[in-house]
Amino acid sequence: MNARERGFLLLTSRLGEPDRKVLTVPQMRLLAGCVSASELDGREGNVTAEDLMAMGYNRLSAQRIVDLLSREEQLQWYLQRAMRCGCVPITRVSKNYPLILRKRLGLDSPGSLWAKGDLGLLDTPAVALVGSRDLGSTNGEFARCVGRQAALQGFALVSGNARGADRIAQESCLACGGSVISVVADSLESHPIRPNVLYLSEDGFDQPFSAQRALQRNRIIHALGWKTFVAQCGFGKGGTWSGTVNNLRHDWSPVFCFDDGSEASRELERLGAKCIDAVSLQDISALQTDALRFMDP
Repeated sequence: MNARERGFLLLTSRLGEPDRKVLTVPQMRLLAGCVSASELDGREGNVTAEDLMAMGYNRLSAQRIVDLLSREEQLQWYLQRAMRCGCVPITRVSKNYPLILRKRLGLDSPGSLWAKGDLGLLDTPAVALVGSRDLGSTNGEFARCVGRQAALQGFALVSGNARGADRIAQESCLACGGSVISVVADSLESHPIRPNVLYLSEDGFDQPFSAQRALQRNRIIHALGWKTFVAQCGFGKGGTWSGTVNNLRHDWSPVFCFDDGSEASRELERLGAKCIDAVSLQDISALQTDALRFMDP
């Protein structure tokens, strides 16, 4: 692991401390922009508070960044713990960091991801599935069909391992011989290694579940999928709704929503999603959305 990779981990991973004040995605975006525009870009050696203040940071913020970067011994201890649990870090500057995340999310992509399982799945074309925890019967069958067709058509399935749509689709995909990339909002330690499964998390490998982490990981799910399928969501509320609307706003991936006649599906269609039925999944590659984009009249 090189110095840049270690720097990303020091700035963005909690290193076993739930209350460690790591840099947020917007803060990392600001820092990256400041460094790239300064004489520090490509320079060897430690960054000082004076370096950061010369870029416009106040002393308190500059010292915070320097303090985060100084925890080398803690990072080494954390990496050893991760290794024992079968977890490895992937930073935004690592060679195996998913290119699709860099391309679609830019500087809003996670500074570091933690992985457990089959890393080769990051090189596999994938589709994403999101949906509610409590599903109608036809919505559940749509989620199951997405998982099955992803496997049969050679796509990995990206989802979030939550109860309901996520797990229905994931298990359907695996049962048909497919592969799953599960972006979880809880600790990787709680997930045993399974064949054809890769678990990913942000912030660290040992962070417990939180609603904030569940919402935050939605952008990763939507951006990793070549196309995103929505099995069901509530209108104007919940993580599936907010994640899908953000996708449509930022154009992370084409969105295909199950046509269940709900108010939510109608509104997502107005915002740029395409409503489809399960029969349409028989040729995922052929699916195309309409030209309308978010906020078009």
